[in-house]
Amino acid sequence: MGLIIRSSAIHAAGCYTTTPIRKGERVAEYTGHRLTKDEADIAYEDSPITYLFGLGDGSVVIDGHCATMFINHSCDANCETSEEDDRVWITAIKNIAAGEEITYDYCLYDGDENDEARCNCGTKKCRGTMYAKTEIRRRQAAAKKAQKKSAKKKSAKKKSAQNKTGSRA
Repeated sequence: MGLIIRSSAIHAAGCYTTTPIRKGERVAEYTGHRLTKDEADIAYEDSPITYLFGLGDGSVVIDGHCATMFINHSCDANCETSEEDDRVWITAIKNIAAGEEITYDYCLYDGDENDEARCNCGTKKCRGTMYAKTEIRRRQAAAKKAQKKSAKKKSAKKKSAQNKTGSRA
């Protein structure tokens, strides 16, 4: 099987297959230098683009430097990732035609609270973000909690102002 990198409608460059790939077949391994999450955070603090892949609990990441770093996210992906013995494999979950772009769902779980991690896959199943469904729910719950807290503060401030006004009369 051959993989090539070329322009992608999803995000700048993408990884494409030159031959058909059958469902269940390994497409590639995600390789690169390994860093702790803290080292990666420092190294990429001001970088808008990274090719980091979290292992296990996310305390160690692979800093991708291979063809697989160009595999783009899709909410309706044709591949998935799996971790075996500290190695990350990209495996086809659908039959993939020659010339088709290779994609997997990034299922992001970490990032700046203000970062939308906007998805550009354009599929009918697009959820608008590269975050995992569980992360989306966590972020929505946190936003709702913050909104309630803000509303309580405003209400308390308004009550306090009314009490001050009422005591002067």
